[in-house]
Order: sequence, then structure tokens, then C-alpha cells
Amino acid sequence: MNSATRLLFVALLLTLSSGGHSEEPAAAKPLYNTEPSTLPFTSPEDSVKGMTLPPGFSVSIFAAEPDVQQPIGISFDTRGRLWVAENYTYAEASINADRSLNDRIVILEDTDKDGKSDKRKVFWDQGKCITSVETGFGGVWVLDLPRLIFIPDRNRDDVPDGPPEVVLDGFEYDSLRHNFANGLRWGPDGWLYGRHGILATSRIGHPSAAPAERVSMNVGIWRYHPTRKVVEAYAHGTTNPWGMDWDEHGEMFVINTVIGHLWHAVPGIHWQRMFGEDLRQNLYELVPQTADHFHWDTSEAWSDIRKIGVSSTTDAAGGGHAHCGMMIYQGGNWPQEYHGSVFTANLHGHRLNRDTLEREGATYVAHHAPDFIKVADPWFRGVELLQHPDGSVYIADWTDVGECHENDGVHRTSGRIYRVASQTVVQDVPSDIEAMSDVDLVMLASGDKGSSRIARRVLHERRAAGAQCATDVRNLLERTILTSTNLWKLGIDTGNSKQNEQRDHDAELLMLRALWTLNAVDGTKEAYLINQLKNPSEHMRTWAVRLLNDEAELSPVVVDELKQHAVLERSGLVKIYLSSTLQKTRDASDRLAIASAISSHVELANDPVLPLMVWYGIEPVVVNDPAASLALAEKTKFPKLRQFIARRLVSSPAVRGASLDQLA
Repeated sequence: MNSATRLLFVALLLTLSSGGHSEEPAAAKPLYNTEPSTLPFTSPEDSVKGMTLPPGFSVSIFAAEPDVQQPIGISFDTRGRLWVAENYTYAEASINADRSLNDRIVILEDTDKDGKSDKRKVFWDQGKCITSVETGFGGVWVLDLPRLIFIPDRNRDDVPDGPPEVVLDGFEYDSLRHNFANGLRWGPDGWLYGRHGILATSRIGHPSAAPAERVSMNVGIWRYHPTRKVVEAYAHGTTNPWGMDWDEHGEMFVINTVIGHLWHAVPGIHWQRMFGEDLRQNLYELVPQTADHFHWDTSEAWSDIRKIGVSSTTDAAGGGHAHCGMMIYQGGNWPQEYHGSVFTANLHGHRLNRDTLEREGATYVAHHAPDFIKVADPWFRGVELLQHPDGSVYIADWTDVGECHENDGVHRTSGRIYRVASQTVVQDVPSDIEAMSDVDLVMLASGDKGSSRIARRVLHERRAAGAQCATDVRNLLERTILTSTNLWKLGIDTGNSKQNEQRDHDAELLMLRALWTLNAVDGTKEAYLINQLKNPSEHMRTWAVRLLNDEAELSPVVVDELKQHAVLERSGLVKIYLSSTLQKTRDASDRLAIASAISSHVELANDPVLPLMVWYGIEPVVVNDPAASLALAEKTKFPKLRQFIARRLVSSPAVRGASLDQLA
């Protein structure tokens, strides 16, 4: 946010506001190692010495064994403390898992702000297959398979208020092994997102849900809304997604293993898979990865990397096919050139890969950039990376020498958390975001600091708890969006100098964050979002569509507005999200009308994603109205859509047996 934009925001605010210690419970069973440890064990200090970073960066040890062991998931809370999910029950084949061991949740805190953990507490130690942890809404969310549980701690004393509450169950894990559900993260829309691997199908739902009420998921992304109490399948496909993040515009990207590594997540998308059939029939074609490259030499078999190691050509390409953890950097500590880049841990390559994102067509393309960190330590197994509110980055290291499936055993007594920082000034962080006033939280949530996501969630929590959001808070957010929109329009009118581009960029991000915050406090009513369809920013129009599409079914008013808007909309990104609304549009004629409008322009006729998303939306209704479907096939500018409509119609016995006159 530049100085002019910041001063404007402050003026709006003023206008409205003027009226290493450890607490360790008794262990259930002593930990033991099954990994043969044929290589000498590397100390944390020696591991750091063997790391190669770009000039100006430093890496330090935030925590190491025995204070942290087997860290499989990490999360920061409102006080900047690190919550760590420790998994001791992992095994390549679940039949070999030692269920007598307990997984646990540990809190690590840096009380003197020197970049090292000096206080540690075990929060909960009764887990049996913990894969991730996230805080919020008065407690802690844990994937302890086969369940998503919530452990209440509403008085914030780091002691569970009572036994875990089962939020969802039905996650398959006995046959999933390293592909099991993982990765809890809060999205900018207020949903809790998670991931799922390919080896089995889970049927997810509330504990009392009937089979017909459950969501089937066998690979992809799912999400749960903490106040509406609903679960959805968000995206299908890939192999074993184990990392995700949102860019500054709120676009979600997912990291994956074996096949393509980076994927843009849109509601209702069906990506390519490593093997097997998608849960839906008649899709005909699946969406390819977002990246324009691979991190391994694809002329080699990916399995050879597991057997014989990384070849020189795979090393040059990025180190291998297995990726774990993902972050899109948006902090203020690292140099600007890294802002918006995608970072992921490459397991066999012992490094952090870096990709850059670019808007292209209806979605994005990712390009390979030089690897960010290379690690000489053969014990390094990065599994997650996360940006701290101060702008530094924390890396969770599983610390083992076994191949990534751990089929030679597990080294349970090791684990590290590394902290990577630049020499630039570290951002100030509030000591406790949860103690801030609503107006201060709005200020923080609308800014560009690393605490903005947490501040927005706290406002969401307060609204969910029944607190009435003050009128001046909503007014502040609405006026911020209006003023930022006017700044954007001014930029359009005055040309695109570098100074104007920066101002427009800042104005757009300010209005986006304000919109997400307004949604968190329940201020984005249907009429307000419909009005935002006229916003000059494609990202604001995109989010208006996305939030309108958040309900289980679109209202008739929204459907009528989307039909009209789809005729005028020329942004490919907005069209992608318009196409995702088709899957929640009840009436077949409405689906076909919106699809016709989306596909009436030739510019994106051969886009690799948009025609497929339109098809996924209309496929279920094509055979129900052959005449209207044929009319769409005749009118559409998308050759693939025309081809798929014809293919679907002739595949239906009822349609195939009818004459052309009957179809017309």
C-alpha cells in the first residue's frame, strides 16, 4: 500500500472512529525408531551450515528435537505462536502403524522475539492419525483421521475445555497411507479448506449424516464452513496434494506430486489425475496443470528417482516429482522480487522450488524460477512452509533419510522448524490480535501486513459468536471499497504510468481485503454483491461471483443477474467463476443460457480451462433438453463445447433413437 493510499485509509478510519521451557505430560508409550539410519545423523546446526540461500537471506533454527518431533503440520495463532501437529503413527502401510502410540499437538513460542522457541507446551496428546492443525473460533481444529475434530479452548489457557468434538467423519485412512486427508487452512472467504489423496474414496459428513448426505472425495480439495456447518467438494483431481495457498487476489493454488505440480483451484474444477476415473462420468477431458514445466526430467520414469536417486537432468529441472508444503509469499520481510512467488519443498531434491505466476487466458500460468534454497543435509524432509505475521518464513522438517514413502521405517525422535528471514526490517506484529478492537482489526485486515488474514478471521469469529458488528465498521469497509474503486477509475482515466500502476494495484488490493472483511462480518448481502459485478476490477467482479456462489443453491434473483452479466463480461477470469456457478444452478434452461453467454466470444475459444469448466456445468442437463443443447452447440464459439454436446447426445439411448425433427 503506497503512502497516498494509506493516508486515505487512515482518514476514513479517523472520520468514522471520531463519533526453551517445556511442559510435558506423561508419555503414553516411549518413542522408538524403525528407520535403519544408515547415514550419520546431522545436527540442526550442521544442517543449517549446509543450506545455500540467495544473498541477503539467513536461516536459523526455531526449534529442533526433542522440543519438536515428526512435524507434519503447522499453524500460527493470534499471538504469533506456532502450533505443530506431530505424527508418530505414520507408516507406509497402515497395517504397520503403531496404534499404541499417540500423536499430539504442541505449542511453540518465542517469548523474547529472538527468532527461537523458548517456551513449549503439549496441548493435546491423544491423537491416533493427526495430519494437520489450525486454530480459530474458540479452539483448535485437527484432522485426526478418520475425523475432523474441534478441541475447545474458549478461555485461551492452552488447556482443552473438554473432550474433542467430532465435526466431520468418514475420512478413509486405512488404505490411503501417505495419501490421507491433510492440510487445514483458512481461506479468505471464511471456509476451512483441506486436501485428500487418490488411493481411496472418503465419504465425508457430519457424524449423523446419512450416506446420501455425505460428500464423496477421492482426490482433490474439500472445504467446511464453520458457521453454516456444511462440507463441500471444492476441486477434484491430481495425485497427492500436500500444500496450498492463496495469492494476494485470493486465488487458490495447490501443490501436488508425481504428475503436474501446480494447479489453480476453481470451485467445481476437475483436474487431470495420476490414474483412475473421476467420480463424475461424461467429463471427456480433464483440466491440465497450471505450470508450464516440470521439476524433473520427464524422459525418465518418476519412479526411478525413488529407486536410483536424482539424475543430473532432474537436478537441473528442480530436483524431482515429489512436492510437500506450499506458500505464496506476501510478507514485508523478503525483497519485493519474491513477492507473489510460489515456494514448495522438493523432497528428493532437498530444496525449495520457486515458481512465478502470471495471468494468462482465463486463468494463470506458472513459470520456473531459480530454486530458492538447496539443502546438503540428506536428513532434510521439508513437509510444510508457512509465512509468519512478521514476514519471515517457517519450514517444518520431518527429518528422516528414508525415501518419501518411509517404506524403510520412520525416525520418530527427530524434527526441526527452520526460520528464513531477509536482512530487511522485520514487520511489527501485534502481541495479541484477539485483544484488538473491531475498528483496529478492520485496519489490520485491510492492510498489507502478514497479520491481515488472522485479523479477518477474528472478526469472523466475533460475528459468529453473536457480536453485533458496529455500523461504523461496516461503513468503513463499504467506504473503503467505494473510495478504492474511484481510485481505480481515476487510474484508468489518467493512463498507465508506473506510478499509476502501483496506485491501481494498491487500490485493488485494498478493496479486495475490505470485501473479504465485509463478508467476514456478514455485510455482503446479495444486492451488494450484485452491484459489485459492475466494479472495474476483474478481481472484484470475480469475488462478487464467488461469494454469490457460496450458497448451496443460487437464488432466482442471482441467476437472472448472472445471465445478464455473462453477456457483457469479457474477463476470462470472471468467466471461469461464472462457469463454476452453473453447477449450483438448478434450472436446466438457466444453465444453458449462462453457458451460451460465456461461450459467445471467440477470444477464449481454445483456452485450456474455460471450455471444460462450461462443459462440467452443463453436462448433467444436456440430455434433458436436446433441442436447447443443440441450439447452444450451434451458437457457441467454443469448438470443444460443440464437440462434447454432440458426443453426450449421441451417447444417450433416448436421444440416439430420436429423429432430428424430434430433437429440434
